[in-house]
Amino acid sequence: MQLDSASGWCHGIRHCPSPNFNTRPQAEVSLLVLHNISLPPGQFGTGMVQAFFQNRLPVAEHPYFATIAALQVSAHFFIERDGAITQFVSCNDRAWHAGQSCYAGRENCNDFSLGIELEGTDELPYAEAQYAALVELIGVLQQGYPRLSVERICGHSDIAPARKTDPGPAFDWPRLRAALLTK
Repeated sequence: MQLDSASGWCHGIRHCPSPNFNTRPQAEVSLLVLHNISLPPGQFGTGMVQAFFQNRLPVAEHPYFATIAALQVSAHFFIERDGAITQFVSCNDRAWHAGQSCYAGRENCNDFSLGIELEGTDELPYAEAQYAALVELIGVLQQGYPRLSVERICGHSDIAPARKTDPGPAFDWPRLRAALLTK
């Protein structure tokens, strides 16, 4: 996997462009936000996350879909349970993953962050393959964006604590940090 800094797209992974992005303001990427998602909730490998990020969610297929179908959201990356990585938005653009958010006193985290969604829930352990893919992806992103230090990797719950809980208590932060520090 390799990041093309000119285009903001990583080579060697799947691309599934989302229409849910806009131009990043003149802000250096300096924060990495980890999330979780599964659609329907708690179900994996359905392809519905990809459909959701492309505004193609088949509303009639599950009652939950009707509650989120009008939302326009995206992330830069999605890591499935088997470790497969999909990129939806160029790293040079602003994905719509953080919503109302604040990090170290700075509002609107989408302006200066990259978002990575992990296929999962707050309560279920993440897969070994996901941790391996996440460590590899973060390493590639850190090469392209030197301000993405280990200390500047956080959860959605850290930047929007009143409304978000992901990636949740099942995410092993010490494991991730140790793997990044030894890489």
